[in-house]
Amino acid sequence: MNQWPNNLNKIIELFSRLPGIGPKTAERLVFYLLNQEPIFSQNLAAAILNAGEAIKKCHQCHNWSEKELCLICADKNRDQSVITVVAEQQDVVALEKTHAFGGVYHILEGYLNPIEGIMPEKLNIKKLFERINSQKIKEIILALNPTIEGETTALYLTKILKKSYPNIKITRLARGLPQGGDLEYADEITLTNAFKGRTVV
Repeated sequence: MNQWPNNLNKIIELFSRLPGIGPKTAERLVFYLLNQEPIFSQNLAAAILNAGEAIKKCHQCHNWSEKELCLICADKNRDQSVITVVAEQQDVVALEKTHAFGGVYHILEGYLNPIEGIMPEKLNIKKLFERINSQKIKEIILALNPTIEGETTALYLTKILKKSYPNIKITRLARGLPQGGDLEYADEITLTNAFKGRTVV
């Protein structure tokens, strides 16, 4: 029989839904919060509520932003003619740490996975075409994880981009990334070399 009050169980259950957080870790986090001054939990709750209301997705690239355009898309010093395509917002953070890329990004928000029903229309591929059609794009860099889903997505994009936009350079990050690895967890030197050694597809 569970000895915790219902409200406490509810909070633990909600924490355990977070990525990488199991029931035991959720308990530790909740107990830590309970042992802090009430103002700490109040500030945390307020910050989460404010984030849900204030943070939205960039109209252009789908990165997190508080305005219509994210800080990267709105930066006039970035090369708007070179777009790096990534799967998730976390990938942008990883690549930006390298300081090796001065262009802009486009976030697909996932990978193609027909088995799970994730087809092209469920990703931000149409939005990518809209950007290409409305802007002068010189190069598209495919920076997708070297997994089965990442390779499937990269091959699909390569095929349709080459067919629809033969004058645009399509490149992929160099194979400095380990097979099956995630961009989010790659070190900065590996990612920097991957950018510098990207290949034309």
